[in-house]
Amino acid sequence: MHLNNNLKKIYSNRESEIIADWTIENITGKTKTEWIINKEKKLNTAQEERLDECLQRLLNNEPVQYILNEVWFCGMKFYVDKNVLIPRPETEELIEWIIAEIKNQKSKIKNIFDVGTGSGCIAISLKKKLLNTKIWACDISKEALLVSKKNAVDIDSSVKFIQLDFLDVAQRKQLLNFDIIVSNPPYVVEKEKEQMEANVLKYEPASALFVPDNDPLIFYKAVADFGKENLNPNGVIYVEIHESLGYEVIQLFQSKGYTAELRKDLQGKDRMVKAIFAPIP
Repeated sequence: MHLNNNLKKIYSNRESEIIADWTIENITGKTKTEWIINKEKKLNTAQEERLDECLQRLLNNEPVQYILNEVWFCGMKFYVDKNVLIPRPETEELIEWIIAEIKNQKSKIKNIFDVGTGSGCIAISLKKKLLNTKIWACDISKEALLVSKKNAVDIDSSVKFIQLDFLDVAQRKQLLNFDIIVSNPPYVVEKEKEQMEANVLKYEPASALFVPDNDPLIFYKAVADFGKENLNPNGVIYVEIHESLGYEVIQLFQSKGYTAELRKDLQGKDRMVKAIFAPIP
C-alpha cells in the first residue's frame, strides 16, 4: 500500500497498482494474491531496503523494467537494462504478423535477419516459434549485444548475433542472403524530444530511438537497399514504423522497386510495413 500510494504522485492509479504489484513480486517472489492470503507476513530487512531503493528510483521516473531488469514479451521474460530499449506490445504485433504469414506460405523459410536487435526480443521470439529456422541479428552496440546474448542463453534460443553498423555499406557486405529481413529501427525525429515522457527520454538509449530531423527514413533506406541485394527470391521485409510515417515509408519502398503493404496496430495506428522486392522485368 505504501509503495502504491507513493507512486500515485507520478502515475495513474492503474499504473501505480501494476508497478507496485510487479515490484513486490520481483523482490519477494510472492504474488499479490499470496500476500493477501498471508496478511501477517512481513518483508525482511533486505527486502525493505530493496523496496525503498526501488521506490526512490521509480519516483525519479526510471522505468520499472530497468529497475527490476525484466520485461515480459511474447510470453517470455527478457532481461533489460539501460543499454537497450524496453520492448513494446506493438512489436509483439509485428512478430505475430510474421508468424501468421509464414504459416500461410508454402515456401519454406530457412533464414531470417533482424536489424538493430537491441534486447534480442524479435530474433529470440521468432526463433522460439520457428525452431527449424536459422536467425541472425545485428546491432551497432556492444553493450546491447551482451544483453541480447544473455537473453538467448536464458530463454534457450539459438540466434547468431553480430556487432555491425548497418548504415555502413561496407560492413553490410559481410552478410548473407536471407528469406526475411525484419527491423524495428530508430525512427523518432530529434524534434519530438520535447513531447516525450521523462522516463523514456531520460533513461532509454538515444541511439536506439532517434534519427535526424532531416533524414527520418535513414534506416528504412538502408534496409531497402540491403534487401535488393540480399533477399532471396520471394523474400520479404517487415519493419516497424513511426505512426506518422506510413505513407512515406511505403513510398520509399515502392521507389526502390518493392511492392509494399501498410498495417495498423491494435490501436488503429499505422505501425508496420511489409515489402517484397519485385523489380519490373
